[in-house]
Amino acid sequence: MDRCIVLVDAGYLLGAAASLLAGEPSRSRITVDHTALIQGLRERAESDTERPLLRIYWFDGAPDRVPQPEHRRLRVMPRVTVRLGALTRSDGRWAQKGVDAAMHAELTELARNRACSDIVLVTGDGDLLPGMMAAKEHGVAVHLWAVQAADGDYNQSEDLVAEADERRVLDRTWITKAVRAKELGGICAPPPAPRPEIAAILSAPLPDSALTAAERPTEERPHRAPAAATGNGAQERVPAPKGVPTPKDLAALRAPGTAPAPQPAATLRWSSDKGWVDRPGTAAEPPEIASMPTLAQLTTAEQRWADREEDITTVGGDPYEVGQVFARRWVERLGDQSHLQRLSGMYPRIPHRIDGELLRYAARFGLLAHKDDQIDEHDRYAIRAGFWREIDVRTATEHAPAGE
Repeated sequence: MDRCIVLVDAGYLLGAAASLLAGEPSRSRITVDHTALIQGLRERAESDTERPLLRIYWFDGAPDRVPQPEHRRLRVMPRVTVRLGALTRSDGRWAQKGVDAAMHAELTELARNRACSDIVLVTGDGDLLPGMMAAKEHGVAVHLWAVQAADGDYNQSEDLVAEADERRVLDRTWITKAVRAKELGGICAPPPAPRPEIAAILSAPLPDSALTAAERPTEERPHRAPAAATGNGAQERVPAPKGVPTPKDLAALRAPGTAPAPQPAATLRWSSDKGWVDRPGTAAEPPEIASMPTLAQLTTAEQRWADREEDITTVGGDPYEVGQVFARRWVERLGDQSHLQRLSGMYPRIPHRIDGELLRYAARFGLLAHKDDQIDEHDRYAIRAGFWREIDVRTATEHAPAGE
């Protein structure tokens, strides 16, 4: 068949790119635009082989072979197939298992079935030499691509280089179209722009009913000494509360020597991976909040199957996107719309059952990997920001006049 196929060893491609751009092979030192990278591979393959592309196979490792967010983004792209091996940790270092064997099997099978006339290999591992030789014996032209080495030397097996029909080098100019070094340890790269939706979660004020006396506007506050006296007579200023106070901020409002702050009119709870956490002595959840249904309660068996299908085929796994998908399903299946209005008025807090369910749903997308089974704090803000963004859109839709 007059077409080409690209087999990519992601560990080699991204590790070598990290060495070139950041000075060490750790993939955590780079950011990758996978859409631009796949497009670049396709255009380069079709140009070098003068054949149309059939498919790009992306071989990578993952803990327990669970697809990570980048794998979910890749596998829904046109003409891309993701094959995962295991990622194991030994002596403090991560190592791929089964990736080379999978590449070898795919290479020989494609050649044996005459699925293409040209195969592009992006790898440096000499273990693929038998597979390359077998492909050539079946009449397939093998193109070997290397990533420019940081020290100008080879970063591929010399036997692999010698056996290839054609060899090309992906230089720094080509790599930097899709890969950039992070600003770590002196590596210069512009940091990603902050997401305004996440910043809004951090800075959102509490509802008036939940504000303590110290948080209300000045004209509404009862008179209180501005500073607390310490044991030696010095004045110690109580820290000003942030937009969304933490338990530490609330403790500061009751610093020794200050007048006790009045009890808030509403119970304060704090979201975590286990749901809302009550402060000691707080009352139970109000009935109208406790009665809010979870997504699981609103979902039928048929919808559950369809949700899983959507998660596998179309949801990329970006934390913000995950929050939006969860909120969309919850709102669409909600019968009593008063729950939606009540939830909207609770921003930025989420009822503990729904919040816990949201984070458990996010964990399906590999967001727990390498983090001791905890979702990264920034990812949690992104998940909840996506959730609230979708709730805001749905609430605005409910209030829109007919015909708009």
